[in-house]
Amino acid sequence: MREGGRHRWFPYVVIAVLLAILAAGTTSNLIRNPQPRLVADGIPGRAATHADSALGSGKYDDLVRHALADLDGLTLPNGALLAGWDGPWRYVWPRDASFVAVARCAIGQYDEALDVLSFLDRVRPSTGRWEARYTEIGGRVDDGRAPQLDSSGWVLWATWFCRAGDKYWEMVRESADQIVGELGPDGLPAPSSDYWERSEKKVTLGTVAPLLTGLRSAVRIAAEQGHPAEAARWRSAADKLSAATDRAFGPDYPRTPAAATSFVEPDVEPIGIGGGADAIVTVLGPPFAPAREVVSTAIDHAHAVLTQPNGGVTPGESWRADGVSWTPQTALFALSAAARGDRSTAEDLLRWLDRHRTSSGALPEKVNRDLEPAGEAPLAWTAALVVLAGTALQNPLPTP
Repeated sequence: MREGGRHRWFPYVVIAVLLAILAAGTTSNLIRNPQPRLVADGIPGRAATHADSALGSGKYDDLVRHALADLDGLTLPNGALLAGWDGPWRYVWPRDASFVAVARCAIGQYDEALDVLSFLDRVRPSTGRWEARYTEIGGRVDDGRAPQLDSSGWVLWATWFCRAGDKYWEMVRESADQIVGELGPDGLPAPSSDYWERSEKKVTLGTVAPLLTGLRSAVRIAAEQGHPAEAARWRSAADKLSAATDRAFGPDYPRTPAAATSFVEPDVEPIGIGGGADAIVTVLGPPFAPAREVVSTAIDHAHAVLTQPNGGVTPGESWRADGVSWTPQTALFALSAAARGDRSTAEDLLRWLDRHRTSSGALPEKVNRDLEPAGEAPLAWTAALVVLAGTALQNPLPTP
């Protein structure tokens, strides 16, 4: 009788132990990753300007209007586009600035876009990689961050999108040739820091995807501007990088190339998911690249995997597991869905972003586990992506 009783209770003891372990792990994770809060809200003295007149009759006009007004406030008279107004955000990232230039051009604000591109042209590296970020007067920020190769791709895309290849031909040539020079015998560049802002030991999709977009954009610029030799050279490099990307990252397109090797057949191609899903997989599809079914499947998979309990998206599977959503990555999926014709998903994500704006109407960097805005607000990258997603729902965006 006692023996039978012990067997009956045993599963409950096991469950209790597992629950205790889970609770301890959750507590430890919350200690390591405390709940982020809002750092700042709004731009002092910011007022809506001409942004209102640039809008159509879309249902997200108010969201886009606020985003544009915040971009007005974050753009200084010299064309420096601040990622955010305060503290460590008050610098110019070529990545963020490029997206803002594209967003401006997408709604016909070409003069404002050229101001941003002109600033980038003034600080461009004549050789080597772009710096991770610049001061508002164009100086280098000496904070230990390594130069980031992805900037070369983003700047080329923005220049092509804004039809400014003639005005910034030297910036185009130097950035495209820089990408070509980075490609190794396997067709891939060496590891570089990307939008995760950390040192990398392996090449990441966060570097490769923007470079593909940039090279395709450079080819279009060179062809349009009558530079056949450059167009041929950059097309060859784009084909080489594209094939290498499919070989190393496909068909799932994770953050880093699949690295697991079969112990049974060690000579077969690597298998596995690499560094896990990454939101940057969106850049392998429209409006950054032509649509492909295998890429669309990978984008939809990544969106499902990276969606957090609060409804937004985390940057990647190997990002810290804290339940916090990041608005740039959420907006990237909104833009991707809109550009690929998935209106339902795009509108769901834009509604989520709209609901989680700050009291001033600004789009924050993050939304925490309690559904509160967190980090810097407004954030230029998110604002630009929202403008692009809203625009893509009304009119198709050009794809290089």
